[in-house]
Amino acid sequence: MKWRNQLLALFCLLAFAGLGVLYFQHWVIRKPFGIILFVGEGLSPARLAPTRAYAAGAGTRLNLDSMEHAALVINYSKDFAAPDQAAAATAIATGDRVTNRAIATNGDGKPIKSIVELGNIDIAMGGGAAQFLPVTKKGERQDKRDLLLELRGNGFDIVRTRAELEAVPAWRRPKLFGIFSTGELAFANQVEEKSQQPSLSDMVRRAIQLLQYNVGGYLLVVDAGLMRKAAQENNGERTLGQTVELDRAVGVARSYGGSRATIIICGDVAIGGFSLNGFPFRKDSGIALLGFNSAGQPWITWATGPNGTKSYGAAKIPGKQDENQSKQPEGEQSEPAAFYTKSALVTVEDVVAFGSGPGTDALEGVMDSTDVFKTLRDDL
Repeated sequence: MKWRNQLLALFCLLAFAGLGVLYFQHWVIRKPFGIILFVGEGLSPARLAPTRAYAAGAGTRLNLDSMEHAALVINYSKDFAAPDQAAAATAIATGDRVTNRAIATNGDGKPIKSIVELGNIDIAMGGGAAQFLPVTKKGERQDKRDLLLELRGNGFDIVRTRAELEAVPAWRRPKLFGIFSTGELAFANQVEEKSQQPSLSDMVRRAIQLLQYNVGGYLLVVDAGLMRKAAQENNGERTLGQTVELDRAVGVARSYGGSRATIIICGDVAIGGFSLNGFPFRKDSGIALLGFNSAGQPWITWATGPNGTKSYGAAKIPGKQDENQSKQPEGEQSEPAAFYTKSALVTVEDVVAFGSGPGTDALEGVMDSTDVFKTLRDDL
C-alpha cells in the first residue's frame, strides 16, 4: 500500500510539473508582453522598392524586410473598392467593414468598439496643440476650454519638447501627454522645425521604455500619418523620407520591445499612384532619385494630385499664383502628376502587413484587412 501511495504521489507530481511546463510554454512564453501596431498610411507593396532605393540603394534591406511574416492585405470599404482613411482605419481597429467617411460606427450610426478601448490610455503623443487650447491662449477652440489644463487635472504630465520627453522618469507608471507642435508635426527633412520635436523613433522608444513597467503588459499604436500627408501633396522626397522614418521606428521597436513583443506593421490605403521610373543606377539613393534624369524625364511621377498637368470633370488646375503653389517650400518641387486633384486620390490596391513575435504567424499569403484586428485581439 505504501509503495502504491508513493507511486501515486510521484505520478501527481509529474502531472503537475507537466501542466506547469505546458502553461509556461503556451501562456507565459507565447503570450506577448507588449503588442505594438504600426499603421503605415499609404504603405502598399509598390512603396517598398522605391524606399529601399531612396534609403541606401536598390540592394539595401529595410527593417521591414527582416520581419518574420508578411502578407498582402485585401482592402476595400463597405461601399467602395478603395476605402478612405476613415474606413481603412476602422477595419484595422475594429475588425468590421464600414462605409467611407465612417469612423468606428456601423450603418445605424452606433459606435463599434475599437482595439484602443480594450485598455486605458496611459500615453499619447503627437502634434495639434492648437486644437487643445482656446483662442485666448493662441489656440483654435471656440468653447474656451483648455484641454491641456484639464489633462493635467486628470493626472497627466504634459511635455512639449524632445528634452522634456527624455527627462520623464521611467521608474513609475506614466500618465503622459506629449504635444510637440502647434499644428501637425514636422517632416523628417525639416531640420529647423524638428530641433525641439522628437522623431517618430524617439517617441516609440520612450513609449516602450515607460510602458514596459506595466505589470500586465501594454498595447502601443503608432500612426505614421505624415506618410499620407506627403503623398497627398505629390512630394516624393517627403513620402520616401517618412517611409524611411517608419522603418527606423520599426527597428527601434524590435530592439526595445524584445523577443516577447508582438509587432505588426500594416498599411491602410494606397495613395496617389506613386512610381519611381526609368533606370536609376543600383547605388543611387536620396536626392539622386529626385528631379529629372539626364534625358529630362522625371524619376518620380504620380497618377493624381495637386501637381497634375491635366484636369477632368469639375477639377480646375489653379494658376501659378495659387495658394497651394505659393506654399511650396523653396528648394522643393513636387513631382508631376497625370491629372490634377486638390489632394492625391486613394487607389484600388492591396496594402501590405508585416509581423514578428507571438501570434504573427497569421500574417501569411493573402488576408483580409479585418483579419489584422483579429490577430491583435487574439494576442490581448
